[in-house]
Amino acid sequence: MKKSLLALLCMFVLVLAACGDSSDSGETSEYRTVYSGEIKTLNYLKTAETNEFALSANLVEGLIEYDQYGVVKPGLAESWESNEDATVWTFKLRDDVKWVDHEGKDVENVVAQDFVDGLNYVLDAKNESSTAWIATVVKNGDAFYNGEVTDFSQVGIKAIDETTLEYTLEAPTPYFLSMLNYVCFFPVNGEFLAEKGDTFGTTRENILYNGAYILDKFEPQNERVLVKNDAYWDKETVKIDRIRYKYNKEAATVAPELFLRDEIDGALIPTSILDEWLNSDDKKDLVRQNTNNFYTYFYALNFDPQYDAEYEPENWKVAVNNKDFRKSLYHALDRVSAMLTIEPYNPQDLLSNTITPKNFVDVEGVDYTMLEPLKAITETDSFNKDLALEHKEAALAALAGKATFPVKVLLPYNSGSPEWANRSQVVEQQLENLLGTDYIDVELYAGPATGFLGEVRRPGKFSMLEANWGPDFADPSTYTDPFSEGGTYNKPEMAEGYNSEYNKLVEAAKAEVDPAVRYELFAKAEAFLIEEAFVIPYAVGGGGYTASKLNPFESQYSPFGVTSEKFKGQSILDKPMSNEEFKSAKEAWEKERAEALANTSN
Repeated sequence: MKKSLLALLCMFVLVLAACGDSSDSGETSEYRTVYSGEIKTLNYLKTAETNEFALSANLVEGLIEYDQYGVVKPGLAESWESNEDATVWTFKLRDDVKWVDHEGKDVENVVAQDFVDGLNYVLDAKNESSTAWIATVVKNGDAFYNGEVTDFSQVGIKAIDETTLEYTLEAPTPYFLSMLNYVCFFPVNGEFLAEKGDTFGTTRENILYNGAYILDKFEPQNERVLVKNDAYWDKETVKIDRIRYKYNKEAATVAPELFLRDEIDGALIPTSILDEWLNSDDKKDLVRQNTNNFYTYFYALNFDPQYDAEYEPENWKVAVNNKDFRKSLYHALDRVSAMLTIEPYNPQDLLSNTITPKNFVDVEGVDYTMLEPLKAITETDSFNKDLALEHKEAALAALAGKATFPVKVLLPYNSGSPEWANRSQVVEQQLENLLGTDYIDVELYAGPATGFLGEVRRPGKFSMLEANWGPDFADPSTYTDPFSEGGTYNKPEMAEGYNSEYNKLVEAAKAEVDPAVRYELFAKAEAFLIEEAFVIPYAVGGGGYTASKLNPFESQYSPFGVTSEKFKGQSILDKPMSNEEFKSAKEAWEKERAEALANTSN
């Protein structure tokens, strides 16, 4: 999924508060949060930022969702079926789902045509939807987007009747259900969309709601409030009545103190104060670990630098096109030192040697990351002082007279994240100490807390950048998108010697139907990307420590899409979960999940 660094930051600094779980008392329960990264749109058909996904997931609902164990469950579709080769999928919709306005008043029933209208908007290039790329899985989706097909009726989606929806896909897609957990497949009331035009999604009045909550207040850089949707088809499972987001540009810094004052219900506990909390009799039982997730973090080396001349982008471009220079950085990055800024006790638990995380998918019982030739990378730490210095000497010889040393390395970070700032300083010092300031000069740059994605990463204003990606569906292809031609990350296709090799390998893998062969081809493509040091795999998301009254094992679970952003099904604990309670609950959840998945496959 096209997840921004800012978006992930917002997830990290999200802190929560409530007046307690009053679902049994009949009292109204409120759940408050503070945040520092503002959303820019309510148009869920257009956005690609996680903090905006997180809001939309609670306001609008799609065909399917997942339970707390990651088992797919009916959403707006009460049932579905596919043909033998998984190219045609038919969904039967509920007949009791309502669109309501910002005041909760009924507008229309949700019907199959609403899904057609939503996809029509997404695939219309003039709307500049950031999620259109995933919707091209439908037949003629790409052709319509590119203008080769102009009649949308030729695109593979059809409303058979008001409650029957049919998708026809370009190719067999057995994982299609997992793709429906993404906003580009969400419905929209076509008449309302046409009426609002360009103002759709600009205010709370300019969208309709069919999800668990309605946006009752939307005041950017002040407050937004979600209230329970009484017309929601599954409202009995919605246990929190009100969610209150309060803006604070220093959210990550002030949250722990606000939590101690009982003004909020949860806070990320940064490493700078973690020891003090864990060693305090009053605070130690308030802190627990966070769960890991399937976001992948990596350091991207930029092959199309677009930053100011003072940072010498042309010199960087010469250097980064030398494989030995890239490999010197690849082997010089001590990821454990960097990870200590998040996880000071068990940093290895979060490290990842690959782009695709372990335990994401498997074929015939073999984890994808253990397929050749990716297996050797999976089992080997990229940090190697001797190899780093060996590649440094080779780069110096090859670039003599071509590049000027030290090479300036512009390394931006989001100024809204103190831990990211600390981590960037660690990386700067560690790389320069190992490789020498006669070789590289790492220049830190404090980017904006809001709009980091649009102002820094997308326009290419970096040499090296900590970036991330989240999966959109249950297939290794979802982790190839940041690095494919036309992506908005580090433009490896512009590297000398690239010769579209990665894209050739990816396209061959995508064309293969047999999962065993398909996964092996994707493993080969990923190994090429890493061996060439176009990217430096770093870690998986999650981790760190938090103080929270939420039970993380109540929330809906999915490695991809927006289900995990929902508050539906969650309740507020009377007191924060301690780390011992967390470990016990996690052990029980893992056993229950294994049983649930086994029962699903039988």
